[in-house]
Amino acid sequence: MRQSILVAGGTDWDLLQASQPTNLKIALLTYSTKPRGSVIHTLELAEAFHHLGHQVCIYALDKDGNGFDYPLSCDYEPIPAHPAPTEIDALIRQRIQEFVEYLKQSNPTYDCYHAQDCISANALAILRQERQIPHFLRTVHHIEDYISPYLQQCQERSIREADLCFCVSNRWQAELQQQYQIHAPRVLNGINLWRFSPILSGLEPTLIKRWKLNGSPIYLTVGGIEPRKNSIRLLQAFGQVLKEYPTAQLLIAGGATLFDYQFYRDEFFALAHQLQIEIGRSLVLTGVILDSELPALYRVADAFIFPSVKEGWGLVVLEAIASGLPVITSNQPPFTEFLSQTHALLVDPNSPDAIAQAMRSIVQSDYSISLVQQSQSVLASYTWEASARMHLHHYQQLLTSYA
Repeated sequence: MRQSILVAGGTDWDLLQASQPTNLKIALLTYSTKPRGSVIHTLELAEAFHHLGHQVCIYALDKDGNGFDYPLSCDYEPIPAHPAPTEIDALIRQRIQEFVEYLKQSNPTYDCYHAQDCISANALAILRQERQIPHFLRTVHHIEDYISPYLQQCQERSIREADLCFCVSNRWQAELQQQYQIHAPRVLNGINLWRFSPILSGLEPTLIKRWKLNGSPIYLTVGGIEPRKNSIRLLQAFGQVLKEYPTAQLLIAGGATLFDYQFYRDEFFALAHQLQIEIGRSLVLTGVILDSELPALYRVADAFIFPSVKEGWGLVVLEAIASGLPVITSNQPPFTEFLSQTHALLVDPNSPDAIAQAMRSIVQSDYSISLVQQSQSVLASYTWEASARMHLHHYQQLLTSYA
């Protein structure tokens, strides 16, 4: 059966005619059960495959034994991630090996083996080399600048040895072409409008009480404290904003990652002390947020601020828009691929002054309302079903080439 799929490409739309395969068996692999961007992409893509009638199973390293804090209809296999060395190279070696040993023991058989990160892709590369699987695919959400030669080697292998790479933005599509001479088809991210909306759920008062969110205005960012989230410049900007809005609060949610960025975090907290920004009052750190609470967390904020300097795409920006928040984000790709100045306040992420000015501007009532209203038009362009259908088109092409 022929399917017509609308594919978003910046502000342009292309008509993709794709022959959709029926009843594929698909394995999706992700490095964690914690809610980072690529993990959420994996979960939502798996659910979309499932609802389109395909057999899909998620394989994920499970560090604490609690699995996903996420409602899943599809199958899921947690892979025990045992205590590992703190030295990052040794940790990554162990995590790759845990994937390999689990998959060897369970000996699963799928039509497609699709890794969403460097760790699981390296495990699939080993299994293919040992003829345990016929091929594998990898989504490159973004390319890291690793100092460690071992980690750089792992990243290189995960990209160069994949039978097919995907990416989720034009920026990283161009980077893969330039750095690796690989043409990676672009696929969509999406937004789950059943989860993220301005409609109150009743959890909001609980979150307000738990974290003492009684300030005004409340700025929210999601992703924790780390270099690519530009946390230090955001804090510098917030220090300026506090002079004009002394009751303002900066709410930083999330933070689960393989890398602890301790040196950067130490610098962040030293700056907070220097600027006399009180943690727990002006600066609120939630840590990892329960999946059931994240949509409500957006709704307790007045504005969303995300001056990231490196993202695969920025799912949290779309979540904030769907939740009815005005957004500040970086005036660079990939954000500028799907947002204009009418949708969000786009700023120079390297300038704390520019970020601070945007934070002041976005809480002006008329401007805030205009951004929220204009940004809603973006949402219809990004659905997980469309993303799943695009993946299926490329899966079918790969399988046909191996037939």
